[in-house]
Amino acid sequence: MSQEESGRYRAGQTALLTTVAEAEPLVEHWRRRFDASAAAGVPAHVTALFPFLDINLISAAVIADLATLIAGHDPFAVRFGECGRFPDVLYLAPAPDRPLRALTESIAARWPEAPPYGGQFAGVIPHLTVAHGQPSRVFDEVEEELAHRLPVTATISSVSLFVSDGRSWRHHTEFPMLGASGNTPLRQPSSE
Repeated sequence: MSQEESGRYRAGQTALLTTVAEAEPLVEHWRRRFDASAAAGVPAHVTALFPFLDINLISAAVIADLATLIAGHDPFAVRFGECGRFPDVLYLAPAPDRPLRALTESIAARWPEAPPYGGQFAGVIPHLTVAHGQPSRVFDEVEEELAHRLPVTATISSVSLFVSDGRSWRHHTEFPMLGASGNTPLRQPSSE
């Protein structure tokens, strides 16, 4: 998920994110300085689908469908061992990235009205944004600092629905990835 400024998010906008708590100690400082989504309350993450449906379109049936779809995916380990760049973004590259791509593809196939990044890009490249909208020299500095502290490994075992109020984001619902392990109850929306 990436927007140039947190003020560019719309109230009611939603995102499906795989949060990566294990990366937070490494990237928190940089994300607070150089990624507006961090200041808006979004933790370190790899986007599963953004933007998703507006919150007023997310019914109990949509929640149930999301829970079932995401539960069909197996949890997996991922390693962030190097940085990558888009023209305006410095990110940590996950390996393997195929399970993240499969997750995005399955959600987008179920809700074609919500293509990844609004259909802005031909393909989706899973990534954990560290800095956005900065000059190359800033990206160089951040990358050099991160290189000494990589790799970071994490387990991706759920997808979280986040909702924007136009200024900040809050966690709404968490959907566990269960694969062949069976049915564990959906983690209910937070009370915020």
